[in-house]
Amino acid sequence: MNVNIQTVRFTADSKLNEYVNRKLQKLNTFHDRIIKVEVYLKLDNVVHAIKDKIAEIKVQVPRHEFFVKSTSKSFEESFDDALDSIINQIKRKKEKEAA
Repeated sequence: MNVNIQTVRFTADSKLNEYVNRKLQKLNTFHDRIIKVEVYLKLDNVVHAIKDKIAEIKVQVPRHEFFVKSTSKSFEESFDDALDSIINQIKRKKEKEAA
Protein backbone atom coordinates (compact mmCIF):
# COMPACT_ATOMS: atom_id res chain seq x y z
CA MET A 1 0.00 0.00 0.00
CA ASN A 2 1.50 3.29 -1.16
CA VAL A 3 0.68 6.17 1.25
CA ASN A 4 1.06 9.81 0.32
CA ILE A 5 0.36 12.58 2.85
CA GLN A 6 0.18 16.15 1.61
CA THR A 7 -0.37 19.30 3.63
CA VAL A 8 -1.76 22.53 2.23
CA ARG A 9 -1.07 25.96 3.79
CA PHE A 10 0.88 24.52 6.75
CA THR A 11 3.61 22.03 7.64
CA ALA A 12 2.59 18.94 9.60
CA ASP A 13 4.68 17.89 12.57
CA SER A 14 5.97 14.34 12.86
CA LYS A 15 3.36 13.51 15.51
CA LEU A 16 0.50 14.24 13.08
CA ASN A 17 2.19 12.23 10.30
CA GLU A 18 2.70 9.25 12.64
CA TYR A 19 -0.93 9.49 13.79
CA VAL A 20 -2.21 9.40 10.19
CA ASN A 21 0.10 6.54 9.17
CA ARG A 22 -0.79 4.47 12.23
CA LYS A 23 -4.54 4.88 11.59
CA LEU A 24 -4.17 4.09 7.87
CA GLN A 25 -2.72 0.65 8.69
CA LYS A 26 -6.26 -0.37 9.73
CA LEU A 27 -7.41 -0.07 6.11
CA ASN A 28 -5.58 -3.29 5.23
CA THR A 29 -8.02 -5.25 7.41
CA PHE A 30 -10.96 -4.05 5.29
CA HIS A 31 -9.48 -4.47 1.82
CA ASP A 32 -6.44 -6.55 0.93
CA ARG A 33 -5.75 -5.02 -2.51
CA ILE A 34 -5.32 -1.33 -1.73
CA ILE A 35 -3.00 0.19 -4.31
CA LYS A 36 -2.65 3.77 -3.15
CA VAL A 37 -3.85 6.05 -0.34
CA GLU A 38 -3.66 9.82 -0.61
CA VAL A 39 -4.31 12.04 2.39
CA TYR A 40 -4.69 15.80 2.06
CA LEU A 41 -4.65 17.89 5.22
CA LYS A 42 -5.69 21.48 4.55
CA LEU A 43 -6.26 24.69 6.46
CA ASP A 44 -9.39 26.53 5.37
CA ASN A 45 -10.57 30.09 6.11
CA VAL A 46 -7.04 31.47 6.29
CA VAL A 47 -8.40 35.00 6.51
CA HIS A 48 -10.42 34.30 9.67
CA ALA A 49 -9.04 33.81 13.17
CA ILE A 50 -10.70 30.39 13.43
CA LYS A 51 -9.30 28.04 10.83
CA ASP A 52 -11.16 24.90 9.81
CA LYS A 53 -9.06 21.75 9.48
CA ILE A 54 -9.95 19.67 6.42
CA ALA A 55 -8.96 16.05 5.88
CA GLU A 56 -9.47 14.39 2.50
CA ILE A 57 -8.73 10.72 1.91
CA LYS A 58 -8.57 9.03 -1.47
CA VAL A 59 -8.19 5.24 -1.55
CA GLN A 60 -7.45 3.43 -4.80
CA VAL A 61 -8.26 -0.26 -5.24
CA PRO A 62 -8.43 -2.24 -8.48
CA ARG A 63 -11.25 -0.84 -10.68
CA HIS A 64 -12.52 1.56 -7.99
CA GLU A 65 -11.63 4.71 -6.10
CA PHE A 66 -13.05 5.92 -2.80
CA PHE A 67 -13.01 9.57 -1.73
CA VAL A 68 -14.15 11.34 1.40
CA LYS A 69 -13.74 14.81 2.90
CA SER A 70 -14.29 15.93 6.48
CA THR A 71 -13.97 19.27 8.28
CA SER A 72 -13.65 20.06 11.98
CA LYS A 73 -11.60 22.15 14.40
CA SER A 74 -8.74 19.61 14.67
CA PHE A 75 -6.90 17.52 12.09
CA GLU A 76 -7.20 14.37 14.20
CA GLU A 77 -10.97 14.72 14.45
CA SER A 78 -11.34 15.50 10.72
CA PHE A 79 -9.09 12.58 9.80
CA ASP A 80 -10.92 10.13 12.11
CA ASP A 81 -14.31 11.14 10.65
CA ALA A 82 -12.99 10.77 7.11
CA LEU A 83 -11.39 7.41 7.92
CA ASP A 84 -14.64 6.07 9.40
CA SER A 85 -16.53 7.15 6.28
CA ILE A 86 -14.02 5.58 3.91
CA ILE A 87 -14.08 2.31 5.88
CA ASN A 88 -17.88 2.26 5.55
CA GLN A 89 -17.60 2.86 1.79
CA ILE A 90 -15.10 0.01 1.44
CA LYS A 91 -17.31 -2.36 3.49
CA ARG A 92 -20.41 -1.51 1.39
CA LYS A 93 -18.48 -2.05 -1.86
CA LYS A 94 -17.18 -5.43 -0.67
CA GLU A 95 -20.69 -6.50 0.40
CA LYS A 96 -22.05 -5.59 -3.04
CA GLU A 97 -19.28 -7.59 -4.74
CA ALA A 98 -19.92 -10.59 -2.49
CA ALA A 99 -23.67 -10.55 -3.18
